[in-house]
Amino acid sequence: MKFGMEFKSQMVPEWQEAYMNYDYLKTLLKDTQDFNHKNKPHHPSSPLKRTMSLYKSFSGLTSLSRRYSNLRSPKVSGEADHGDIEDQVILVTAVDNNQQNHDHHYETKFLKSSNVGAEYELVYFRRLDDEFNKVNKFYKSKVEEVMKEADLLNKQMDALIAFRIKVENPDGTNHHSVNWSVEMNELTSGVAASAAAVSLTSPRVASPATVTISALPSPTAMPHMDAISTDDSVRGGRRFTDSTSTDAVSRPASLDVLNHVTFNNTLDTPRSTIKGMLKNNEITYGRKNLHKVEQQLQQAFVELYSELRLLKSFSFLNVLAFSKIMKKYDKISSRNASKSYLHMVDNSYIGSFDGVTRLMERVEATFIKHFTNANRSKGIRILRPAAKRERHRTTFSLGFFAGCALALLAALILIVRARNILGTEGTTQYMETLFPLYSLFGFIILHMLMYGMNIYVWRRYRVNYPFIFGFKQGTELGYREVFLISSALATLALASVLANLDMQMDKNTKDFKTLTELVPLLLVLFVFAVTVCPFNIVYRSSRYFLLVCLFHCICAPFYKVVLPDFFLADQLTSQVQAIRSIEYYICYYGGGGFKSRDSSCQKSDAFKVFNFIVGSIPYLFRLFQCLRRLFEEKDAMQGYNAIKYFSTIVAVAIRAAHKLNNTTAWFTLAVLSSVISAVISTYWDIVLDWGLFQKNSKNRFLRDKLLIPQQNVYFGAIALNILLRFAWLQTVFNFKLSFLHMEAMVTIFACLEIIRRGIWNFFRLENEHLNNVGKYRAFKSVPLPFHYDENDDDKDE
Repeated sequence: MKFGMEFKSQMVPEWQEAYMNYDYLKTLLKDTQDFNHKNKPHHPSSPLKRTMSLYKSFSGLTSLSRRYSNLRSPKVSGEADHGDIEDQVILVTAVDNNQQNHDHHYETKFLKSSNVGAEYELVYFRRLDDEFNKVNKFYKSKVEEVMKEADLLNKQMDALIAFRIKVENPDGTNHHSVNWSVEMNELTSGVAASAAAVSLTSPRVASPATVTISALPSPTAMPHMDAISTDDSVRGGRRFTDSTSTDAVSRPASLDVLNHVTFNNTLDTPRSTIKGMLKNNEITYGRKNLHKVEQQLQQAFVELYSELRLLKSFSFLNVLAFSKIMKKYDKISSRNASKSYLHMVDNSYIGSFDGVTRLMERVEATFIKHFTNANRSKGIRILRPAAKRERHRTTFSLGFFAGCALALLAALILIVRARNILGTEGTTQYMETLFPLYSLFGFIILHMLMYGMNIYVWRRYRVNYPFIFGFKQGTELGYREVFLISSALATLALASVLANLDMQMDKNTKDFKTLTELVPLLLVLFVFAVTVCPFNIVYRSSRYFLLVCLFHCICAPFYKVVLPDFFLADQLTSQVQAIRSIEYYICYYGGGGFKSRDSSCQKSDAFKVFNFIVGSIPYLFRLFQCLRRLFEEKDAMQGYNAIKYFSTIVAVAIRAAHKLNNTTAWFTLAVLSSVISAVISTYWDIVLDWGLFQKNSKNRFLRDKLLIPQQNVYFGAIALNILLRFAWLQTVFNFKLSFLHMEAMVTIFACLEIIRRGIWNFFRLENEHLNNVGKYRAFKSVPLPFHYDENDDDKDE
């Protein structure tokens, strides 16, 4: 694989604009190469030139070896030994934009500007500097953010350690024993000291004295039991500011830290929501709360470690990319400029700062010691989850079940035509009784197929859907797994239809009408049992994730709303007919109609009213979620979104009234409310959920950034969304076709809504992904358990 393709494939999707633009620089070098090729005279290569070429190659390898050996002890940029002044091609200088923060801006001066065609190389080095300064600045800003997070997490660990001691000794006796004292004082962080001491390797550090002073705790600061460390030499209440420092500070064991902290109430559960309303955030010492705190901090450690890994990868890939592009420049221009430039790269922040690696080691040691009981293999498995691998058995099983489903579908069509089942007298009865039962599986299978296609397209256009949904790494389902589940369910459903049909036609089993009617019910119970099965089969983690999100939707006002929750609720709004099919199951089997194949219960007024109530439940979920977000985030757009779903609920209610009172007034109100709801929903889909129709966009009627290069795809999606949004007006106008039963018409329009939702899914997540890219948001914000109030001492005084 070419380096450019490999470089692009390993980028963090949300940071892709921060990486060096390798392809663009290659095009600039291509211009230089084309110019040199046109203007360079062709002379046969002499033996002397070949000898000098071999000598230069050997010298290049030697300089490359020296360059990598200097990573451990880099020089200040500008002090590089560039050799004879006559051999220099470029001169790289560091300009201080901000002397206080030692913010360096690197500029390259091309010393061969008088040569013919030098303007191409001048442009190349100007753009190269722009790319390097962009990468270096971004890396520095992200490292500073991570160091702040590590320092904050360090304080959280102080409180956790004190919390553990308090739980083990609730009466406070013997908490100053030697064992606890050693335990607490062994937990040395040095995060701030590490950040400062490690920065000694960077050319921006002022002096070691400054580092030592900044690492010492303030005399007025509260006791700080640092946690993130790998130094096992700390004993007896002493910690070292850094492994290279000789200064030590006495750190007596203390539980006073608990006097300065309270619980952070994230309002993410019904209990925490009620406690938040009561303003009750006091700490209660118990193992249940301890377990909750440990889980939160474990998740925070995993997220911090993931950030560090991505930063390390970002640094490595970009330094490698600059090395590759400079070697390509040397090859094209027949110059030796890479040595000087890469010396500057190695001595810059991104090339010389190894604080990320050292902090990773500290995080590993702390996590293994305090969250996995010193089990290193278990700790590493949690911190570095294995990447998901495609299995051959998944592909084989997918092909097997897909083939079975297609064969069963073909068999069903042939049996229906051969026996002329549609022309018999029982066709209408079958469509009114059994068809709604089996259509439930058709809705689910179609939705899963659309979701599988969404995953395929998301992966193709590098939409980071596992991060957006918050899937645990290695547990997310790929499109093959989704297609496998849908094809297996399709096989079961079609086999049940054929079995039911065969039992009805067979003379030996025709009399067992009651038993034959139970086939769809047994299939529903089987699917439900597999979904809630606690055993580790059939993608348990994904099933659990789905059930948790569904429970959060049902209890919408009492749970903090995250993207997977409202995304699932949006999917449920497109499965209204499936939810009504479940209602019909209750009516058909609960009322005993299955014994005589009687579906008269669905013709009652009570069933019709409940039919519309059930259809409005998903919209109620979204309404409550919008109100919860309006309450928490104070975002006015969530209020407008709530109005959108409320208008849909009103339209559903008016249509229910129209069904019960078929008058002109109710019909007019039903049409008017449905049209208003459809217009509002369509506008929200296209403008807000998809982010299209932006003003002053370089892509007319769309947005500036598009993942799909063909703009016609977006216009086609807009047209389809508008058309399918208004298709549900069929429920008001009751369109009828002579060759289709009414149940078939309802099923077709329900399938069109599912297809519309599948199209909506891709562009909704594309817009979310582009928002993350615009904000360089590649990490989830993890709620921390403790809140520090460092002003308590001042208030007491």
